[in-house]
Amino acid sequence: MDDISYAPATGALAWTWALIALPALGAAVLLLAGRRADKWGHWLGTATIGAAFALALTLFASLSGLEDKSGTLDLFTIISVGDLQIDASLLFDPLSAVFCLLITGVGFLIHVYAVGYMAHDEGRRKFFAYFNLFAAAMLVLVLGGNYFMTFIGWEGVGVASYLLIAFWQAKPAAATAGKKAFLANRVADVGFLLAMFTMIGALGSLDFATVFNGAESLSTGTSLAIGLLLLAAACGKSGQWPFQTWLPDAMEGPTPVSALIHAATMVTAGVYLIARSNVIFSLNPDVQTAVVVVGALTLLFGAVVGCAKDDIKRVLAWSTVSQIGYMFLAVGLGGGAFALGIIHLLAHGFFKAGLFLGSGSVMHAMNDQTDIRRFGGLWRVMPWTYATFAAGWLAIIGLFPFSGYFSKDPIIAAAFAREGWQGWVVGGAALLGAALTAFYMTRLFVLTFHGPRRWTEDVHPHESPAIMTGPLVLLGLGSLAAGGLMAGPVTTWLTPVFGEHHEAHGHLSHTQVTIATTVVVVLGAALGWFLFRRGTDEAPRAAAWPVRLARADLGGEAVNRGLFERPSRLVAGASVSIDARGVDGAVNGLSAAIGGGSRRLLALQTGFVRSYALSILSGAVIVVAALMVVVVQ
Repeated sequence: MDDISYAPATGALAWTWALIALPALGAAVLLLAGRRADKWGHWLGTATIGAAFALALTLFASLSGLEDKSGTLDLFTIISVGDLQIDASLLFDPLSAVFCLLITGVGFLIHVYAVGYMAHDEGRRKFFAYFNLFAAAMLVLVLGGNYFMTFIGWEGVGVASYLLIAFWQAKPAAATAGKKAFLANRVADVGFLLAMFTMIGALGSLDFATVFNGAESLSTGTSLAIGLLLLAAACGKSGQWPFQTWLPDAMEGPTPVSALIHAATMVTAGVYLIARSNVIFSLNPDVQTAVVVVGALTLLFGAVVGCAKDDIKRVLAWSTVSQIGYMFLAVGLGGGAFALGIIHLLAHGFFKAGLFLGSGSVMHAMNDQTDIRRFGGLWRVMPWTYATFAAGWLAIIGLFPFSGYFSKDPIIAAAFAREGWQGWVVGGAALLGAALTAFYMTRLFVLTFHGPRRWTEDVHPHESPAIMTGPLVLLGLGSLAAGGLMAGPVTTWLTPVFGEHHEAHGHLSHTQVTIATTVVVVLGAALGWFLFRRGTDEAPRAAAWPVRLARADLGGEAVNRGLFERPSRLVAGASVSIDARGVDGAVNGLSAAIGGGSRRLLALQTGFVRSYALSILSGAVIVVAALMVVVVQ
């Protein structure tokens, strides 16, 4: 492997820091200005992320003209202890560039949408401050020039996600969801910290170039440990098995938050971490296998649960869990599949943002109802939302010529190219996931927009205002065209990061995979349409038990309660008992003994002279008697 190096930032790339500074400045102004910014704060928040997108485009164009395709910017030194030096450095290269465009581009559209969605919310200014803070933290994560800076952004998006998920904190469910997301991510983040400590111990640095160039010198055990620890961190941030349970609960936040977290920022961070660390993962086949297993399990887990949910946002949330599983599967396969994972991530950013914002438009029209069993027939009264949602639906199930066809099919083909029986198992899982995706997304689409109207009497559906439908149209166009336009160019663009891409050839050819995928997708969509076209919300009786299991998240919450919550409560209860009866008991007992003794001694202090004289005489008699005994002896 050739040594990896990054060129110093010159020209326009010297302004990389401004990508972070713009949304961070917006957040600071909105938080410090207070209520004085209530009337214009949302426009400032939108303008700063829009300006960041314009700057990202400029830097992207500047980078494309450079031979080294990278630019590092050292701002200042954070830690300098002995031989260890950690700088606040930024790296703008092909990988971070595409993430910056996604975060700021799709993020800008979500900001515009949120202006209309949050129009009547009293906390809109604060909401946009947190929105800007979220974007700034995510930009720190993807622009960090070393693992320490990546971790700073990593923790920043964790804090911002808590603030946004629990934004409507007066709702107990929202407050609980925010805490759940925060704690689940903190548990997984221990993996990131331990990975960094291991890097420092083994290589003495957290700089990307130093770590990657020294990775081959690591022992098998050390490289395995670093890879597995990074995988644990990635699973927590991206809601992958076994940390998937916090992600659906995050739907308690405002819908623009769901779109930003699921499409453009937080849950893609785990994919970014593995892709950025591709050298480490490529050197250890066992780590790659672990990533593949996690991806395959999660894509099926999310798809199965998504089939049984009735809340429109929770169906989409479990869909995100599943689609991120495809991305993990791709980056776990290694080689050219790293680029396939990023392509699917970018395509997913368009269609999932459009789907979430479309669900918000439906909720806006249905008095914030989320139960798809209470929808139906909305295509007549919400034509713009219907058309854009349809584009997202066709994209996520992967029908030609929509974006999912160009991003998901190559991943399935790469899965079948894995050697031996593993190729059949992993490829079969990916193919089954495509069929399930077509089924549950068709169920969602049909129950929401087609069939008889099942509205409650207090609902009078209507199309959303232009400030909300405008971003939907642009995201719908992205759902249609993004995959086809990006597939080849993005693969070539990412070559400096991942190396040359070679199409995998395995158990099935690409043509055979395409045919098989198309067949199972059409069958899954047809089944969903047939079962739910009349508005029924019940699966066949024979499937009642599997449906109940899927509605219970396949026991994920029960497992967490059994393995973590109940033992933790028992340990906490035992600790309280030991503290109350043991520690406090000993302290209180000692205090009582001293107090009791003091009260008894106090009885000797009578204040009468005759009492004291008698005590002195008694003492003198005892002393004289003792002396006489000694003299006699």
